[in-house]
Amino acid sequence: MAQIIPLSNAPNQTLSVALNVDGAVLRLNLFITYSEMAQYWLMSIFDSRNNLILSSIPLITGSWPAANLLQQQGYLKINLGQVQDDYPTASELGSGFLLLWGDTAQ
Repeated sequence: MAQIIPLSNAPNQTLSVALNVDGAVLRLNLFITYSEMAQYWLMSIFDSRNNLILSSIPLITGSWPAANLLQQQGYLKINLGQVQDDYPTASELGSGFLLLWGDTAQ
C-alpha cells in the first residue's frame, strides 16, 4: 500500500514523516530541494536522529535525461505519482506530482 507524503513547490522543504513499513513505524526526515542548474528536484533522506541515509536522489521517473533515475533506489519503494511528464518542474511538485512511499508487506 502506497503512502502519500504531502509536498509543496517550495524550493527547500524539510519534512518529518512516520511511515508504516513492514508492520512497524519508520520515522525519517526528508530534505527536498529544487536544483535550478539541473532543473529537477533532489531528495535527501535522514534517519530520526538526522544521520544521512541517502543524499541527493533525483526525483526523475521517466526517460529524461537518459534513464529513470528514481528507479535506481527501487528497493525503497519510492515513486512519484505523475500526471504526464517524466519529472516535476519547479512549480509542479505537490500538485501535478505526489511523493508515494510503498510498503513491502502486502
